[in-house]
Amino acid sequence: MFRKVLVTAAMLAAFGHAYAAVDVNTANEDALRGIKGIGPSKAKAILDERNAHGPFKDAADLGKRVKGMGGHTIERLQAEGLAIGPAGAAASTQVAAAATGKEPAATAAAGAAQKGAAAVAVKK
Repeated sequence: MFRKVLVTAAMLAAFGHAYAAVDVNTANEDALRGIKGIGPSKAKAILDERNAHGPFKDAADLGKRVKGMGGHTIERLQAEGLAIGPAGAAASTQVAAAATGKEPAATAAAGAAQKGAAAVAVKK
């Protein structure tokens, strides 16, 4: 019984953490500052670098391009909910879809394909 409660609590925590992810490539200053460990100056440095040289490819790219963002710092920020790179982009798309109640076309097509239905893209 205790094991079931523990597993349920862990699943709920993981589920909540997945929807709390902040993508470094799309977040504004307020969203970045919402991550524990990122203050106003670090958020500004991230945004300035992203605006000057484009999106971050991965954690190593973020570490190289933003002063003061070493490997351990980035790992800690990722544990706090910072998402970086392609995986982060997919997570933020799902979060945005959940928040607006709309499903992105790619996600809808993938879901339809998994169910065995034909997917048709409709342009609005």
